[in-house]
Amino acid sequence: MGAHVKASTTSKNRFPELACSKIEPFILNVGCLPNNLHDFLRSKILIINIPSKNVEGFSILVSEIANSAIEKVLLVSSTSVYKNANKTHYEADDEELSPSPLLKIENLFRKNTSFKTTIVRFGGLIGYKRNPGRFFDKGKFVANPEAYVNLIHRDDCIQIISQVIAQDIWGEVFNCCADSHPTKREFYTQAAKKIGAPTPDFENSGVKSFKIISNQKVKRTLNYEFLHPDLMEIQF
Repeated sequence: MGAHVKASTTSKNRFPELACSKIEPFILNVGCLPNNLHDFLRSKILIINIPSKNVEGFSILVSEIANSAIEKVLLVSSTSVYKNANKTHYEADDEELSPSPLLKIENLFRKNTSFKTTIVRFGGLIGYKRNPGRFFDKGKFVANPEAYVNLIHRDDCIQIISQVIAQDIWGEVFNCCADSHPTKREFYTQAAKKIGAPTPDFENSGVKSFKIISNQKVKRTLNYEFLHPDLMEIQF
């Protein structure tokens, strides 16, 4: 038996598209929560993928979730919470987290005991309309070109979310990015070449500031094999 799915959007223009997929649509802006929020939260599992950094708005939303039927929350976060410390980062590296609104939002969910939360920290998103060969138009320089990239294909994002729910894995934090970490120069040069675009312009900086995000925990815990493990082999 299929699940009943609800989805939020900030524009009613998306309603027909969602309805065609048999998804019940709701308007939701974290800065101005709707009057029918409790109808939206009448579910057991909530997936939150909202790019807003509105900490106050999320604080109110967390309180509303705590008073709702929601039992489990999957929060999509980002590997940007880690500092460029010229090292490999693991989920236990709390001392390497960079103070930011996103980290404050993560902590709002982690500290609330009214529901269980798993956080997935995705690397930079690629795939489908997000073609990295087009990320840097002429005139836009790629900064810090010798730094390593931490990226993830959208297919893997969807599969990891699905596996967290299917395997009932809660109360965890997972770093999620592809196995390989080429430099920006290597990756974006090849990505542009694959689509016949000009090679991007790179800043000539002698300073190399980087971070490498380990995906070992999510692979081990979920027994997950990435669909797109090697960034240099992805076809766009």
